[in-house]
Order: sequence, then C-alpha cells, then structure tokens
Amino acid sequence: MEIVQSLILGIVQGLTELLPISSSAHLNLIPWIFNWDIPESFDVALHFGTLLAIAIFFFKDWIALIKGGYRQVVKKEKSFEGKMFWYIVIATIPGGIIGFLLDHFVGDALNMPLLIAAALIIMGIILYIADKKAPNKTKYENMTFKQTFLIGLSQALAFIPGVSRSGVTMTAGRIMGVDRESTAKYSFMLSAPIVLGATLYKFKDFVFGMPFVVGVLSSFLVGLAVIKFLLKYLQKGSFKVFAVYRVVIGIAVIAIYFAKM
Repeated sequence: MEIVQSLILGIVQGLTELLPISSSAHLNLIPWIFNWDIPESFDVALHFGTLLAIAIFFFKDWIALIKGGYRQVVKKEKSFEGKMFWYIVIATIPGGIIGFLLDHFVGDALNMPLLIAAALIIMGIILYIADKKAPNKTKYENMTFKQTFLIGLSQALAFIPGVSRSGVTMTAGRIMGVDRESTAKYSFMLSAPIVLGATLYKFKDFVFGMPFVVGVLSSFLVGLAVIKFLLKYLQKGSFKVFAVYRVVIGIAVIAIYFAKM
C-alpha cells in the first residue's frame, strides 16, 4: 500500500466519518474507482484516527461523564454527566450487538457500488426531510433516555455502506426534535464506544508501518478540524448541503458504474 493512498484515504476518513455523508461509502468507492488494493483492516485503522479526534476534542466532556457515571453508581450522586454517561452506555449496547452480528454474517456482501449509491441517495433524502420538518426543541443537556436509546439503536443500520453512522444517528436525533448542534455532539460521543470496540477487535489484523501512521494521523488531524467546523456551522446552518451532496454522489456512482461496464 502506497503512502499517497493512505494519505488520501486518511483525509477522506476524517472528512466523511464525522460529516453525515458516510465514510464506509467513500472508503469503498475510492479504491473501486481507482482500482486500489487496500487491506480490509485499514478501514478500521482510519476509524481509530477519528476516534482519537473525538477523544481529544471532547476530552473534558469524557472526563466529566466518566466521573459522573462513577459517582452515580458508587456514591449515589445524581448529575447530568452521570445520567448521560449511562445513557451512552445503554444506547451503545443494542446497536453494537446488532451491528456486530450483521457484520459477522453479512460481511462484505453489501459493498456493491449500486447498493452504496442507493443508500447514499435514500438516506440523503430522509436526512433532508427530517432536518427540514423537525423542531429544534431539545438541547444536549435535556435529552431523554428514549431519545438517546433510539438514536443508539439506529446505529445498527450503519453496517450498510452508504447509510453512515453519523448520518443515521443525526437523522434519528432530528426526527425526535433534538437541535442540530446537540444531535451532532451526541452522535460524536455515541460513536466512540463502538469504534473503540471495533479497533480492539481488529487490532490483531493491523499492518503497522508508514502507511498506517500516515493514514491514522491524517484522519485524526482532519477529524479534529471537521468536528470544530460542524459544531460551529450547525449553530445557524442546516443539514441540507450534506443531504444534497449525498444525492449527487449517489447519482455519480451510478453513472460511473455503468460507464465501467
């Protein structure tokens, strides 16, 4: 694997994992378009880079959540941080189990360009409608157990390339009336446990070397910039631009597929 390839894929991962446009779609489609031979485990390695970005950017939040969760169980001290910590833990379980089982039994069977294109387009349309119609009535600090659990459950659909973990969780959040900035932040926080689990599960398959370092480092740095950008952008902007991008890319993939036949 060439360093240039790992750099490009790392940048793509940093951009697409944290924006609701599907990193799995882009990481499958780029090698397909350019006929690159990329190790299967490299996808998870790139996700580790964006996991580091989430961990560093929200470091103070994570420390507060972990302390709150501990105190709520051991010292019976109730707090928002304690509540949210256990919300994230519980919301991760069903999506993680379902996603693991589907990945185990389905594997790479869904990594087909036309299916990816369809997922990009369909989820783009759903994201647009949900974002346009939903009210901005719930902030991050006021999210309920029902909202956090259903958003976590929606992660199971992310095993389909093109759906997007951040895309489906942000869509679910908007459907339930969580404001844009809050649903993005919760989506980022919620992704960390599952990505960490996948990283540990696939760790034995990692091929360490310069391409690995370049890919992880580039996805980490770009991921940091994207988190900061998206949270600021969503204070006034909407998800419309990302929904339109998904549809355009989906149509382009269909055109490329038939052009390559």
